[in-house]
Amino acid sequence: MTLEAWIILSILIVAVILFITEWLRVDVVALGVVVALMLTGSLSTAEALAGFSNSAVLTIAALFIVGGAVLQTGLAGMIGRRILQVAGNGELRLTFVLMTAVALMSSFMSDTGTVAVLLPAVVILARGAKIAPSRLLIPLAFGSLLGGASTLIGTPPNIIVSDLLRENGLTPFSFFSYTPMGAVLIVLGIGYMALLGRRLLPDRRVQIDAQSFKSPEELVDLYRLPDNLYRLRVRRASDLIGKSLAAAGLRREFNITVLDILRREEPRPVLQLVWGRQRDAERPLPPRTSITPEPDTLIELDDVLLVQGETEAITQMAAKWNLGVRPARDDDEANSLLNDEVGVAEVLIPPRSRLIGKTLIESRFGTTYRLTVLGLTGPSAKEKLDIKSTPLRFGDILLVQGPWKNIADLRKQQRDFVVMGQPESMIAAPYRQKAAIALVILLGMVAVLVADLLPIATASLLAALLMVLTGCLTMDDAYRAIDWKSIVLVAGMLPMSTALEKVGLVDLAAQGLVDSLGQIDALAVLAGLFLLTSLFTQVLSNTATTVVVAPIALAAAHNLGIAPHAFLMAVALAASMAFATPVASPVNTLVMGAGDYRFGDYIKVGVPLILIGLLASVLLLPLLFPF
Repeated sequence: MTLEAWIILSILIVAVILFITEWLRVDVVALGVVVALMLTGSLSTAEALAGFSNSAVLTIAALFIVGGAVLQTGLAGMIGRRILQVAGNGELRLTFVLMTAVALMSSFMSDTGTVAVLLPAVVILARGAKIAPSRLLIPLAFGSLLGGASTLIGTPPNIIVSDLLRENGLTPFSFFSYTPMGAVLIVLGIGYMALLGRRLLPDRRVQIDAQSFKSPEELVDLYRLPDNLYRLRVRRASDLIGKSLAAAGLRREFNITVLDILRREEPRPVLQLVWGRQRDAERPLPPRTSITPEPDTLIELDDVLLVQGETEAITQMAAKWNLGVRPARDDDEANSLLNDEVGVAEVLIPPRSRLIGKTLIESRFGTTYRLTVLGLTGPSAKEKLDIKSTPLRFGDILLVQGPWKNIADLRKQQRDFVVMGQPESMIAAPYRQKAAIALVILLGMVAVLVADLLPIATASLLAALLMVLTGCLTMDDAYRAIDWKSIVLVAGMLPMSTALEKVGLVDLAAQGLVDSLGQIDALAVLAGLFLLTSLFTQVLSNTATTVVVAPIALAAAHNLGIAPHAFLMAVALAASMAFATPVASPVNTLVMGAGDYRFGDYIKVGVPLILIGLLASVLLLPLLFPF
């Protein structure tokens, strides 16, 4: 190999190590790959940045927006609930209905979004049927992964391999090219789970009962939050005026949490402010508006702080800062703790969390995540811990309070947090009246793609634009719906594929595969590609795996002198076989806490399903896509 090839191979190896160890975020690693390729001169600036204008990247971003609109309008929830109404109470029937429903839904929207929508309902169904959720949640996750493999828009690897075919002047996969093989895998997956997989699933009924998920209202009662709420008015002589909440250090000094700030829209009249009940100032007071507390929020004269803390600490703080103290009103709990904008949720610290060993102050939790921690409980639900000084451990549970959108953002930090129970308020549909419009746009996009009237990038961008223009979600919501980490990952790794091809490493890997397995036949090469992809996708993201392996599959087919469609379809399907580890896919991580699963549970249940997928692909892909 040339020196340039060794340099690129070294960059790839370092990237893979960082992906596996998660020492850095995957998007940071992908950006590092782009910079390294430019600094070493392996690619020109234009070549290294080409991934950010790639049609596959833009298509994936647009589909995130379409999926976000489906969630924001409540369309996904409505479809899911209708399907689950026929689920019944038997475990076998529940498994069949759940896997079928989630596979159908994830064919047209994000598998992570699908599982997030159905998860609360499945936990409730399990309780009603007196079945441990651990018997149902791995089938739910696996069904969503199988469903994503069945259409062009179901998962990013499908888009990537189709785009690779188009870029090389070959006929790309159409919308339903994946469906015959995907449908077979779905049927086999459901059959496997019904006959064998159920016997391998754990039954952790006791553990799940011990950490049963509670609604936000139940959490408020459980933590006795209404008993600890007070109103503090900022008087004219208070030294708090003009200070930020961070500078005031109320949590640090008094262990007091500011939940809400009530501020008048216009200044209170001076006479009224000084004398309170004087007859000359009996006109109605200006109304107050609610301000979400942030570390940099400045406190103003006559602000009313709704705070939570012990009575003695409240008294001490009021004396120090010259504040008026009153009990909280009856409606403060509803208005400030729980409403359409803010709420409470329990968050579990998983075993690989970067917060383990740090206190909440050391981790700058409030500043980083814009949420307030109201309580900290150890793994045994009775162990109450000090919020300020206790280093976090695996299994600790945080009670967090703040905007629902900030709580929902914690879902994206799968390594650091598991949001327990997926409170229904978090996935409330603010644009429910637009559900019918979202359905029409979604069906229209699918019809356009099926009829091949527009390229997938054009159709998906048009659908995303229509979702915004018709009010199915705002532009800000659209930006939030995009998983930017995934976008940067794909855009950053596509230039690596270009670099590998440029220095001949793709041809070298493909030739090695052909020399070792091609002596048997093309089926052996197809099996080798499937196994290689499925192995990598257990520790890397399926998109990063596809970006690296798909060009090798294309080159191997070229070396064998056969059509590449079967090989590339095998890579796309294998990239969805993310069954053997909890970190192989976000949906696996999402159900891990709710099902109280162990790492070994995924290996035990997932590996046989991967082998079934391998066997089915080797037997059927040559028939569907002849060599």
